[in-house]
Amino acid sequence: EMNEYLAQICVLAIGGHLVFVWRRFIDTTIMELLLFSLASFRLTRLLVFDKITAFIRKPFFEEMEVEEDGKKETYIVPKKKGLKGWIGELLNCYWCTGIWMTIFIVISYMVWPGWAGPAIIILAVAGLASIIETGIQRAIKE
Repeated sequence: EMNEYLAQICVLAIGGHLVFVWRRFIDTTIMELLLFSLASFRLTRLLVFDKITAFIRKPFFEEMEVEEDGKKETYIVPKKKGLKGWIGELLNCYWCTGIWMTIFIVISYMVWPGWAGPAIIILAVAGLASIIETGIQRAIKE
């Protein structure tokens, strides 16, 4: 009987937390939305494109050599089968990875705001800085 009572308390506590988290999500401000967007942009680019995270992508891709016009070209393509193939396809798709990174960021913030908040701000600032730097580089080239 005591175990059943504890299980009911746990269910109520988890349910109450989920209601709190949902209310928090509904009350998202425009500034939080902007921060989530910039953080998602930066985290997605970090995973999909940056050299520093190549070690994360490596297990999910394989190199393919193709000879064109007597010249060898090496392409990196997602593995063909299984979970590694599925993750490779996901990492190969910027839009797909972006959705999952956004879900990760928003849920992290709703569940652990004290931990996720500073990480989101850092990613958002880095994302905005990369957008500004890209604009400056394009202006310099013109």
